[in-house]
Amino acid sequence: MEELFSCAMDIGEQMLISGAEVHRVEESIKRMCAAFGFTRTDVFIITSSMVVTVFDKDSNFYTQTRRINSATTDLEKVHLLNALSRSICAEKLTADEIKDELSKAMNRNTYPFWAECICYSVIAGAFTLFFGGGVYEMLVSLFIGLIVRFGMLLSDKTVSNKIFSKFFSSVIVTALAFAALKLKLIPNVDMVIIGNIMTLIPGVGLTNALRDLFTGDSIAGLLRTIEAVLIALAIAAGYFIVVVLGGFVL
Repeated sequence: MEELFSCAMDIGEQMLISGAEVHRVEESIKRMCAAFGFTRTDVFIITSSMVVTVFDKDSNFYTQTRRINSATTDLEKVHLLNALSRSICAEKLTADEIKDELSKAMNRNTYPFWAECICYSVIAGAFTLFFGGGVYEMLVSLFIGLIVRFGMLLSDKTVSNKIFSKFFSSVIVTALAFAALKLKLIPNVDMVIIGNIMTLIPGVGLTNALRDLFTGDSIAGLLRTIEAVLIALAIAAGYFIVVVLGGFVL
């Protein structure tokens, strides 16, 4: 029973790390523990911590706490883990079977780094065109989007902090945009900066924050909202430092 409980905690932890809503993680853990035969499950989850206590039919109880140090947005992994939790409830999988399926979900094929670079580049260029930029602005945005992804990789390798990563990326975007302006490659920097900033905005994080608030998880929703606001402020701070402290004039 304790091993099965650990499996449920592993799945819930990975769901939370991958960006799942707190309500989804709580419900998944409760349903899995009920399928394992536990008579009661008390779950308390916020974005950085999980505390779960379960009781069996003999009144024995087990408690586990997990600390969540980092989180990303990986909706495909959330989908796979959610499907695994449903399979556990429907098919009563054993601990070994659960570990095998969890390992497959964790070790699935992901997009290579070069594909991520291309996506960042194309998205930045597309948003530049969308907001009224010209061909030259789009080409500069394509290049800056590529550099931004490398900058985020460098930031993650040195300081594993999402807020600092967004700040550093904003500095790169603004500095390169003004450098292109100084070299007379583009007539203005507005659309180039806006197009690249769109790749940094925490839209998914803010959406999950609102979903947590609407489902009654006030603490988790507020924490995620604060994180999204801090990321937005970090992006603005990166722009401010380059424009004001760097001596550039719009």
